[in-house]
Amino acid sequence: MPSYLLALDEGTTSCRAILFADDGRIVSSTQQPFRQSYPRPGWVEHDPEEILKTQIAVVQDTIAKSAVDPARIAGIGLTNQRETLVVWDKASGRPVYPAIVWQCRRSAAICSRLKEAGLEPEIRSRTGLVIDAYFTATKLIWLLESLPGLRARAEKGEVLAGTIDSWLIWHLSGHRRHVTDRSNASRTMLMNLVSGDWDDLLLKELAIPRAMLPQIVPSSGIIAPLDPMILPGNLPICGVAGDQQAALFGQACFEPGMAKNTYGTGCFLLMYTGKQPVRSGHGLLTTVAWDLGSGPEYALEGSVFNAGSAIQWLRDSLGMIRSAPECDQLAESVPDSGGVTFVPAFTGLGAPHWDMQARGMLAGLTRGSGREQIARAVLESIAHQSLDVLDCMQADAHRPIPVLRVDGGASVSDLMMQFQADISDIAVDRPQLTETTAFGAACLAGLSAGVWPDLASVAAIRKADRIFEPAMSQVERQTRRESWKHAVATARAYARPGCLADQAPQP
Repeated sequence: MPSYLLALDEGTTSCRAILFADDGRIVSSTQQPFRQSYPRPGWVEHDPEEILKTQIAVVQDTIAKSAVDPARIAGIGLTNQRETLVVWDKASGRPVYPAIVWQCRRSAAICSRLKEAGLEPEIRSRTGLVIDAYFTATKLIWLLESLPGLRARAEKGEVLAGTIDSWLIWHLSGHRRHVTDRSNASRTMLMNLVSGDWDDLLLKELAIPRAMLPQIVPSSGIIAPLDPMILPGNLPICGVAGDQQAALFGQACFEPGMAKNTYGTGCFLLMYTGKQPVRSGHGLLTTVAWDLGSGPEYALEGSVFNAGSAIQWLRDSLGMIRSAPECDQLAESVPDSGGVTFVPAFTGLGAPHWDMQARGMLAGLTRGSGREQIARAVLESIAHQSLDVLDCMQADAHRPIPVLRVDGGASVSDLMMQFQADISDIAVDRPQLTETTAFGAACLAGLSAGVWPDLASVAAIRKADRIFEPAMSQVERQTRRESWKHAVATARAYARPGCLADQAPQP
């Protein structure tokens, strides 16, 4: 009889559960959104208890719809939004504060303070990350400094801290396991890349009590039992990875140099580099890809903060479109953007710029510019930002990327995938199964549970749906790239009074 694997996919805006058969087929799935909170400009919060309730609800609904006996589920894989911080009371299990989301910029001043103290080289060397409000550590520093009495309680072990995987596993296991996997831990700015454990020197420098942090475990292996009150059968949680590492695994990028791009709320490009970390000289991050039980394996990563969120902005803030597919329809109705360029730096710019002060910009407007040109500029901006990262990635790895594997909600756009191939001069490979993040979590669990014997068996499941070949001339590509880079320079200068004239290209 076939085995099944249950994937829990907790994202930035929704929770999903997907039941996979051992041939990679989706048997059933459920998705429910949860609320987004923006209490101040640049602040983003979630309700951890709402996330927990939503995740449990979609799990139970998915199994009910499938009519599959839970006893036939070999294992559970969990993947989650990364860097988001939750701190909760150990006794009650209740959060002491809303979850501080990866997009939140409230700790920007703390980042500046750490840089002024000269800590950036040490942090970069030990963690592979840059100092940025994106990562969990500065969010935790902010909370320890802002919530009266929290530090004292943390030092006594009365409160626990972790990323969303830790929060969910603590509750899904009936408060039995406070853990995180190495891929998630590597995104906190607190884990030593080489040792794979919390870095004692950084904990001391940043004044973060070790007692509140979870145990770091491999990404594949028996991690925690699922509370039988949620599903019967003593099912094991045996695969955990941050969403982007899970997508890299689900895309079967198992050979050094293989790369994927996930087009979600942001864009996240990862290149698998193997057993040895590759240090970036071009503003990228060195991160743990996964740990299959024999030690960490690594990836280069570049994060684009705003991608699909730019399409949501057109829909929710401007009312220019009613749905994401309508953005495609508008963009396809014109041959190009008519010279309009959009830089979606709503929350600053990520890799390779790491500019927290940059702000979004719509440039090149004429009286003839309309919804169609703006929609196209928004889609093209996502591809341009991705290429900024790809260029750095190829330089760091000292090798070209012949094929870019893609997934995520916006990857369904043929127009954008073709433009990505054109502007990058790289073939773009979109798989038949686009739920690669959830599938990656399921695969990590399946390897641990013995559903598949090796990585080759996992790789054999992946099939291409369509490969987009580049068709743009080199002259046009160069012209478009120069226009984009000019717009980015202007967007970075805009938030700095008196600097605009200095940074804008001279005639």
